[in-house]
Amino acid sequence: MSSDLNPTPKSGYGEPCLEATVFLPQQGKWHEEDFLRFHTNRMAELNNGFLEILPMPTWLHALIVELFVDRLRDHLSSNGIAGKVLPAVIPVRLFEGTIREPDVLFCKPENIPQPPDDSPRLIDLTLEVVSKGEEARKRDYEDKVADYAKAGVSEYWIIDPQKNQITVLFLNDGQYETVGVFEPGAIAESRFLPGFTIKASEVFALGDSNANKGL
Repeated sequence: MSSDLNPTPKSGYGEPCLEATVFLPQQGKWHEEDFLRFHTNRMAELNNGFLEILPMPTWLHALIVELFVDRLRDHLSSNGIAGKVLPAVIPVRLFEGTIREPDVLFCKPENIPQPPDDSPRLIDLTLEVVSKGEEARKRDYEDKVADYAKAGVSEYWIIDPQKNQITVLFLNDGQYETVGVFEPGAIAESRFLPGFTIKASEVFALGDSNANKGL
């Protein structure tokens, strides 16, 4: 059979490297092994067999993650709550064919991977900071709501710097119910970790151009 029937794509200078696509599975046919080979230093997730390339985090994104992690660690320490919270550049296998990489995750002791060089399979609380763009917004507000609920994640926080609001969702009988949508002036609170709160104003003040100059 002539190779001309299935020619290798050719890309020009400055164009995407189409030649590399012949080594990749077709959309909808990605397996976990394919994804983990691809997932090196790229920000990517596997969604029901489809590869999703994520936007790179911004400085503000990193500041929000840092603040949330610091506050949550303080709460755990002050209240003697066991478990581990991490800013998660960690792939989490939610269920077959879907691997997400949340911005923050918390695991109770029984859900911490053993051995520790493995990745978590069940997480108890997760947070996403919404990136710009409709695709990112749909992913965090729709796709991941369904995925995290299906995977049994007890609580899901969505911090949206574009809308200046924090949405807290709590899993109840397999479905998320809204604990609250918190805007500047309000205090976002957890139902999964009673007593854990964070001021919405403090989070969104991080977007002030005069804030966080390292002073």
